[in-house]
Amino acid sequence: MKQAAEQPKAERASNSAIQPDSASFSDPFEDADPFEPFEQCAPVAAAPSASDESVYSRSSQRKRKTPANEANNPKRPQRSLKGRALAFLSRREYSRAELSRKLRPYVEEADSLENLLDSLERDGWLSNQRFVESVVHRRASRMGGSRIISELKRHAVGDELIGETADKLAQSETARAQAVWEKKYGVLPETPAERAKQARFLAARGFSGGTIGKILKGGDEDFNDEFVGD
Repeated sequence: MKQAAEQPKAERASNSAIQPDSASFSDPFEDADPFEPFEQCAPVAAAPSASDESVYSRSSQRKRKTPANEANNPKRPQRSLKGRALAFLSRREYSRAELSRKLRPYVEEADSLENLLDSLERDGWLSNQRFVESVVHRRASRMGGSRIISELKRHAVGDELIGETADKLAQSETARAQAVWEKKYGVLPETPAERAKQARFLAARGFSGGTIGKILKGGDEDFNDEFVGD
């Protein structure tokens, strides 16, 4: 009996040695709210030790990519006045007066706009003659001589060029007006109202009253410049 009574005592002693002390072991979920998500109940991971700072992963060694806004907008040196002029002239022909107006906002104290324009003309970059030819090429098939000459006067290309261009346009004025009228109407007017409507259309395009009279088979007195700009 004594041996049997001592045996449970020995087992209890060994069990107490194996099981951890409840005071030294704390359940991290003991104080958790049972209705909170599991992630909120999980214990917070311990902060990395100082020794972890010297450990680098492969991804941490990669170079930082340059942001898109930095790559697309690099800092560029200020463009010179001549650089701006050549950029304009590379797109289309300019008259000297028009290019001067374009460049004036960019002129600095060290710049001489007139000297630059003279240099561009000497080097063949700038030409009022070529500008006039480009205007005539773009406008002649759709407009009369008065509209084209008015545009050239606004660009101050010079009286000599304007006079030469006016003479050339006058030689083809009737043929060009005929082509414009046929594309728009193609049938002679049957009533005075229709005749006046077609005349106003041609006058608005810049054709003279005499030319309009020839196209519509009327007299010059019926189609004068009062229709221009109507």
